[in-house]
Amino acid sequence: MTELKYKRNFCITAHIDHGKSTLADRLIQKAKIVDDRQMKNQILDNMDIERERGITIKSQAVTIPYKAKDGHDYELNFVDTPGHVDFSYEVSRAIASCEGALLLIDATQGVESQTVSNLYMAMEHDLTIVPVINKIDLASADVESVKKQIDHDLGLESSEAQLVSAKTGEGIDDLLEAIVTKFPPPKGDVNAPLQALIFDCHYDEYRGVVVHLRVMEGRVKTGDIIRFMSNNTDYKVEQVGVFKIKYEETGVLEAGDVGYIIAGIKTVSDVSVGDTITLASKPAASPLPGFKEVKPVVFSSIYPIDSNDYEELKAAMEKLKLNDASLIYEKDNSLALGNGFRCGFLGLLHLEIIQERLERDFDQIVIFTAPSVKYKVKIPGHEEIFVDNPADYPEGKIESSQEPYIKASIITPAEYLGSIMELCCLKRGTQKNMQYLDEKRVELTYEMPLSEVLFDFYDKLKSYSRGYASFDYEVIDYRPTDLIKIDILINSKPVDALAQLCYRPSAVERAKVVCERLKGEIARQQFKVAIQGAIGSQIIARETVNPVRKDVLAKCYGGDVTRKRKLLEKQKAGKKRMLMAGNVELPQSAFLAVLKEKEDS
Repeated sequence: MTELKYKRNFCITAHIDHGKSTLADRLIQKAKIVDDRQMKNQILDNMDIERERGITIKSQAVTIPYKAKDGHDYELNFVDTPGHVDFSYEVSRAIASCEGALLLIDATQGVESQTVSNLYMAMEHDLTIVPVINKIDLASADVESVKKQIDHDLGLESSEAQLVSAKTGEGIDDLLEAIVTKFPPPKGDVNAPLQALIFDCHYDEYRGVVVHLRVMEGRVKTGDIIRFMSNNTDYKVEQVGVFKIKYEETGVLEAGDVGYIIAGIKTVSDVSVGDTITLASKPAASPLPGFKEVKPVVFSSIYPIDSNDYEELKAAMEKLKLNDASLIYEKDNSLALGNGFRCGFLGLLHLEIIQERLERDFDQIVIFTAPSVKYKVKIPGHEEIFVDNPADYPEGKIESSQEPYIKASIITPAEYLGSIMELCCLKRGTQKNMQYLDEKRVELTYEMPLSEVLFDFYDKLKSYSRGYASFDYEVIDYRPTDLIKIDILINSKPVDALAQLCYRPSAVERAKVVCERLKGEIARQQFKVAIQGAIGSQIIARETVNPVRKDVLAKCYGGDVTRKRKLLEKQKAGKKRMLMAGNVELPQSAFLAVLKEKEDS
């Protein structure tokens, strides 16, 4: 085994699109742990969605051997982290498993909001931070300006910054040397009771759950009985090793090592990211700090397009759950759409990813209902209840209601300041801070309801700022709100799948939008179709789909007007009977159109 002083554990944190996965590719290529034939871009991103969108969803790890200029062989354990705000807890656990962090900054974009929040997260865990300026090969790179931002915005030494181009490989040798010289070696006692931090896990269909861990104290070897400290379950270790893209079995992991264990665990939900592993025979006195249960913040129902596909969707959800412990779901039923599932997600990106994976990996074309957040509702004489589904909203008098609020941090060029402040005000935001980072960029801090961010906020922010503004948020607390339930009625019958919970002052606008969209999607019938938005028994919006009319006068060539009137009266009476018995078929596109409109509105 490599001595502790020749090990380095580090991660790369960055804002989205600053080149984290590309830099990881170059480090792996330099170490020659993958031969050139098998090398491909974003090698640590396993999913197609990760490659296409250029994002990292699951954190990965890899052990890189490196011979330094001092002649010693070093073992560099690199933990790749997701970049998106939805996965910030995974990022925090990956950071906790390292001693050093490369803070990657795009030479063309400069310091952005998640760069700042990742810096604070790394500082909370007392990591040694080395700033890295990437994309120096681009014509629009402004290295001097970025160096000033590192000094001014981040409070780091810009003279320490490493200049690299992850695309061309320029500066990678110096960066590897900096990892060895600037990051401290891990600490830990091999003979102490085992304490290992789980920073990720994934499901392998042949081996079960592969647990990614960093050993803080002690050692774990094949054959040991290990215990998860959050739920006190025991497993026998079948395989121990390190990641070199593929699994490389070592038989033992000691204090300071990053690697994996396989122990016959059946589902990913049995393993909690952030949990501590110890030995059943000699348990540690206390778990490592920082563990928390990941709670979903966005809720939506999923239904198959064809109700006969329910069993297939159920099987697909079970397989997805194997790979994604943060996906929470339970059975749900709708009169309009049949059987489905009510799901909880970490955020909107997480929802999109689940939708894409259902479509790609399992060929399931599904309908998602409008995303909602979890509200607190107090009914007179009862306990406070949580409501995330409009169907569960209590009828009758509500004493009070509360909704989750977020603290949003936005960094934008100063020229777009006015329109972004206007957007935040429209979204019921309260400004808490405004700070000029330099003469061109401003950092805004707002507190606003999470429900306002679910629809179109991110898209509008990008369009108002021509793509330059960056956005980061964290959920802070619950605050009072005026909550109501909007029902959508088709010919006086409520459609449960279109109901939604909404802030009262924006209810009329929301209902109008839904009615307008439905009018464009519902086919004309032989009778008039009324589409209404209602709060209780009060109608707040209405659209009408006019009927198609058969030409009953076609056979009347002239003659007395009373003949024509008689035929028209007969048609009118027939249409009345049809309206009483007529049910309107809602096409699946109507549900999708309503959601789409709310995103565009």
